[in-house]
Amino acid sequence: MTPDQYCQDKAAASGSSFYYSFMFLPSDKRRAITALYAFCREVDDVVDECSDENVARTTLAWWRGQVADIYTGKPQHPVAQALVPVVKQFNLPQEHLHEIIDGMEMDLQHQHYADFKTLQLYCYRVASVVGLLSAEIFGYTDRRTLKYAHDLGIAFQLTNIIRDVGEDARRGRIYLPQDELQQFGVSPTDILNARESESFHKLMQFQIERAQGFYKLAFAQLPAADRKAQRTGLIMAAIYRATLDEIIASGCHVLKERISLTPLRKLWIAYKTWWKN
Repeated sequence: MTPDQYCQDKAAASGSSFYYSFMFLPSDKRRAITALYAFCREVDDVVDECSDENVARTTLAWWRGQVADIYTGKPQHPVAQALVPVVKQFNLPQEHLHEIIDGMEMDLQHQHYADFKTLQLYCYRVASVVGLLSAEIFGYTDRRTLKYAHDLGIAFQLTNIIRDVGEDARRGRIYLPQDELQQFGVSPTDILNARESESFHKLMQFQIERAQGFYKLAFAQLPAADRKAQRTGLIMAAIYRATLDEIIASGCHVLKERISLTPLRKLWIAYKTWWKN
């Protein structure tokens, strides 16, 4: 199996919304973004699948070495090997790949986030940085597009957090800021024990409005000249916003269920958005 095929299989197996947005790209950009996505999946899986924190830290440290090797052309892992030509062709900064790993390490350091400022740093590392790297691959002429990519990444991660409240709680994690739980009268125990209440729904409405605000902010900053080049990001946004709409329509019962779109619906949204933009 070639490194590119390994990345393709990794992306396809995830069933992620991102996978459907890659399908319309030219082959070189599709290979590049698929390799980047596979890298994100690999390092994220380290934290999700390693029950021993020391093993997870050691594995992430190993991945830091692989990142360094990507830039010398001698990595061992197939994902890292696939990234060797990508970082050269699209001039991807090494420090951004390290920042993604920094974000994964935050998951080992934090079971809870005290406030939105701390959470926003996490969102930046695991999502905005990916957006900035993606913008380099898709191409842009106006540097304001990087601000769009940054804020869209925040919006995506906030959507993930809203969608996965219950799933994360079952892993003992709460990403909702602790000071906001207190503000709305919701205790961490309520979240961990999946206790819904009117206060919880008010808290989630606050989180949803924040995510919607970041989507609006991102779109307002995308220059018209770069809209066509950034269509893949707009496809991702359309799928993520549709997911957020489904969460709202379902009554926001995210503690006990995980809302997701069917593959066919994701494909239809991707097709419509590509041709509309």
